[in-house]
Amino acid sequence: MAIKTKYRKGGYSTTTANDYVNPSKPVYSLSTELEEQRAFENGRPTSKIKAYKAWFSQEGLDPFQVKFEEKPELPSYMSIIEFDTLQACEIQYNVYFKANGIKEVK
Repeated sequence: MAIKTKYRKGGYSTTTANDYVNPSKPVYSLSTELEEQRAFENGRPTSKIKAYKAWFSQEGLDPFQVKFEEKPELPSYMSIIEFDTLQACEIQYNVYFKANGIKEVK
């Protein structure tokens, strides 16, 4: 399920991400495996991996998916994590997230 937008326009930004994900509350890792996003050519998937996706949760939010361009080290299930430069983009009625990486909070 995608988080519903607050109707802003523009590309990815940290400000938009902070409007949805509270940086002062813990974020939990829900994924046990990364989902691969394949590149497409001529409307067909290729063998090239374009990005990796994983699911996360925060109190008061529906679970949300974050895209990573580089393959991150996925922490164990329900670990508290921090994102490296979490950004969000609103497209139509959905919010999409991306980050440079994640790390488990000890």
